[in-house]
Amino acid sequence: MRVFGPLGLALLMTCASLPRLAAFLHRSARLEAPRRQSHRVLRMRAALKMALADGPPPRVRFAPSPTGTLHVGGARTALYNFLVARKYDGDYLLRVEDTDTARSTRESEESMKADLRWLGLNWDEGPDADGPHGPYRQSERGEIYVREAQKLMEAGHAYPCFCTEEELEAKRQAAEEAGVDPTYDGTWRDADPEEVKAKIAAGEPYTVRFRVPKGTVVTIQDGVRGEISWDAEKTVGDFILLRSTGVPVYNFCVAVDDADMRVSQVIRAEEHLTNTLRQCLILDAMGAKRPDYAHCSLILGEDRSKLSKRHGATSVDQFRRDGYVPEAMINYLALLGWNDGTDQEIYSVDEIIEKFDLDRVVKSPSVFDQQKLTWVNGQHLRALEMDDLASRVLELLRESDVVEGMSDESAALYARAAAVISQPSMNLLTDANPLVVDVSAYDIQSTLETDEAKAIVEAGFAEVAQAVVAAYEGGEFPVPDEAALGSVEDFSEWEAAHADAFKKWVKKLGKDLGRKGKGLFHPVRLALTGSMSGPDIGAQLRMLAVVKATGAKVEFVAL
Repeated sequence: MRVFGPLGLALLMTCASLPRLAAFLHRSARLEAPRRQSHRVLRMRAALKMALADGPPPRVRFAPSPTGTLHVGGARTALYNFLVARKYDGDYLLRVEDTDTARSTRESEESMKADLRWLGLNWDEGPDADGPHGPYRQSERGEIYVREAQKLMEAGHAYPCFCTEEELEAKRQAAEEAGVDPTYDGTWRDADPEEVKAKIAAGEPYTVRFRVPKGTVVTIQDGVRGEISWDAEKTVGDFILLRSTGVPVYNFCVAVDDADMRVSQVIRAEEHLTNTLRQCLILDAMGAKRPDYAHCSLILGEDRSKLSKRHGATSVDQFRRDGYVPEAMINYLALLGWNDGTDQEIYSVDEIIEKFDLDRVVKSPSVFDQQKLTWVNGQHLRALEMDDLASRVLELLRESDVVEGMSDESAALYARAAAVISQPSMNLLTDANPLVVDVSAYDIQSTLETDEAKAIVEAGFAEVAQAVVAAYEGGEFPVPDEAALGSVEDFSEWEAAHADAFKKWVKKLGKDLGRKGKGLFHPVRLALTGSMSGPDIGAQLRMLAVVKATGAKVEFVAL
């Protein structure tokens, strides 16, 4: 039995579900005693680490299919490849695998690229970057695939198959009834060459199938999962490279591209285990060096099922719009399957690049915890320099039209005030938005018609609202200058210096209206924010002072 050397792996493409994947691994892998396997994995990981450190710079790739948005799992795969490339001064490639023409869209591709750029995962070669191995979209590489398929046929590694869809379906049903895996039975594998030539000359449609070598065992040393071996002949039948339409299939494209682009490490999700056997067989037949493989574990929801939309936000763009920052996303995604052996939880991107190694990536599934992500996000937000945070808040406010009509100077001051006031308790970038929007632009009429506000409205809300408006228009709120908005500390000093002014206004308002306690603060909060809960009233008053200073449009109460 001939053994194909290290670095290759796969399962049947149809074996996609987690239970079938586990069962298939159990059937086809060479099982070893746990201790022996553990030692072998450690030795293999050490060898891989040494190869990365001492060998030529790695060439890694992130190869998404543009059929939707960039989700958490894809972002982690992109990140791990990026980290290996940057740590070892290698090349990071972006390859768009858009052979599924029915589902792939250029809009989706552009969305994914925008998300990668937002995360800071900029590529060295790809659709929008020069490189010696382009094109980097599979849909633009058709001639390359046809040429390689022709070479494989000439070398005897592939052959034409004239089986019709009806014939293949009948074979599949017969295999299922017999209780065997429905692999191709090789009808045209050893056909008479003259018959084949005649059918081609007659214009009969055919697929191009790969000739799986008899008695071949494919073995890889996976950087995460250890050694895995398969009897190729028993695992897969002679599989298709080109459809009868001339369109290449996914695994053929991937193998050809990895060889042509000199990819040295393939780091991807374990769901791609089903593809790697075919890719290794093709690479071997081409005479190309196999890349090293590392298949990372799945990311699960908190209910331990595969992460999906039903668990909430899963796309990078949605997290961005929800107020997460790229530094926190990188930090948290890196920890979904990797750690540096310490209790550290907050990392800069440079720290992760320095510390990251595949030998610390675990093979057990990781659970996505959005509360933990939010906590990590808050840590990064509160550590940002004020200039940086203010610019991000300004971008957010521009998206929500809050600063529409302001001069650039006033808009920047307004955003800085929101950043300064909200940073100490900020967990999401969007935490600055309610503070600003509620103060200056809540929907007055619908607010006052809610059940929540009914009792307050009936208890003389108009009187309090008029007093709030008069105080605002009369300049009773101290107005901070730019120096006061230099930092949280500067603003705290300004607040302390003007605390009496706010207290005096509240005290005077209560005295003038004959109100105190909830009878005073509830209607004041409702007037300021359109809500019975939210940021501290003091923060609302301070924001109104900034609104006054910047000339922002105000639509609260009766203004």
